[in-house]
Amino acid sequence: MDALDREILAHLQSDGRLTLTELADRVGLSVSPCHRRLRALERDGVITGYRAQLDPAKVGLGFEALVFVTMDTTSADTVAAFEEAVAAVPQVLRAERLFGDPDYLLRVVARDLPSYQELWDTRLAALPGVRRVGSTIVMKSIVQDRGLPL
Repeated sequence: MDALDREILAHLQSDGRLTLTELADRVGLSVSPCHRRLRALERDGVITGYRAQLDPAKVGLGFEALVFVTMDTTSADTVAAFEEAVAAVPQVLRAERLFGDPDYLLRVVARDLPSYQELWDTRLAALPGVRRVGSTIVMKSIVQDRGLPL
């Protein structure tokens, strides 16, 4: 990957809807070489997909919590079962396994506090291998979905 590839990626991170012609103009290439580079970045897995970024509140999901999960045991079977189950919960936007305590950090959205309580009671606290679940409510997002610093 060279500086031109990084420039292509930077432009796409800030505006994924750029046409190929606009992208080529911005990086100073003709369309064909820009297209070849773009396809290579996609083929090599550098670009993993394209999507629209949505405002959670405007689609009825204005409640956000960070959930801390501590496991009873971290055996391979328990971890696999937990990770498979948590991946199946659509309200979990992000799930990360951590070193230390807690074992996992989840970013969760819901319509409101009662919806979150129901999610907590029926899904989160019932995940396989969980010893303890704690959470904190997100007051305000300061930096969200920032592109990688290229």
